[in-house]
Amino acid sequence: MSDISELTITALRFGFLLLLWVLIFSIVSTMRRDLVIGRKAAMGTPTAREVRKHPELAPAPPQPVKQQAHQLVVVEGPLKGTTLPLAASPILLGRAQEATLVLEDDYASGRHARLFPQGSRWFIEDLGSTNGTYLADQQLTRALPVELGVPVRIGKTVIELRP
Repeated sequence: MSDISELTITALRFGFLLLLWVLIFSIVSTMRRDLVIGRKAAMGTPTAREVRKHPELAPAPPQPVKQQAHQLVVVEGPLKGTTLPLAASPILLGRAQEATLVLEDDYASGRHARLFPQGSRWFIEDLGSTNGTYLADQQLTRALPVELGVPVRIGKTVIELRP
């Protein structure tokens, strides 16, 4: 009656059963791989229970946040003791009257240097002065970041950033 033999139906049933088992094994192996990867990622971090039992496993405390500069202080030169609050705008240093900090220094140019913020840091650049600008003991050839307490020398004047 039927064109399909009993042998063909049995072969199709076994093929379907084999396909189901392949699918199940692939699902199980994928889940197993994901669990192993997750365990490897968490191996470096101890659980709260492990830290309570073994306090030496506790992670290191976070590093202190670096202080930011809030003022410019003249530490040497004719204007020694002068303090200038830092804002978001650049500071022009020189003998010219339009400078933010007018230097009473014969070795300073009219528009000697510029101190400017970029992100959370301050940078100093020489504006083509005759006698140069020095960060610590290094003469500037390009804009460089200025760290807290590092002296910037313009002629006889030395300035520093302070918190």
